[in-house]
Amino acid sequence: LAEHYKHHWFPEKPFKGSGYRCIRINHKMDPIISKAASQIGLSLPQLYQLLPSELTLWVDPYEVSYRIGEDGSICVLYEATATKPVSSYGMLTCKNQMMLGRTSPSKNYIMTVS
Repeated sequence: LAEHYKHHWFPEKPFKGSGYRCIRINHKMDPIISKAASQIGLSLPQLYQLLPSELTLWVDPYEVSYRIGEDGSICVLYEATATKPVSSYGMLTCKNQMMLGRTSPSKNYIMTVS
């Protein structure tokens, strides 16, 4: 993932390039996830058993968030403190764009990996 995001990673502007770093599994495995999994010895069938059929990950500097399903709640998987304050007010990130225009209420899901 670090190599894939090499030219799309801006810690000083964490939301810049966020669309490129949005990983989707929508009944079809995202190629970057397949590649990373094969490098650690996981097969595609194993991935389909471990991960939900609909999963969205937003990988940004200082935060990784996910949503299971199209109407699921967005949850933070990882969060770190920025070295300098970063304001997200008014920023239209990939994650925020997905939240705009939602017409149905969120469903609560919990993602676990064993």
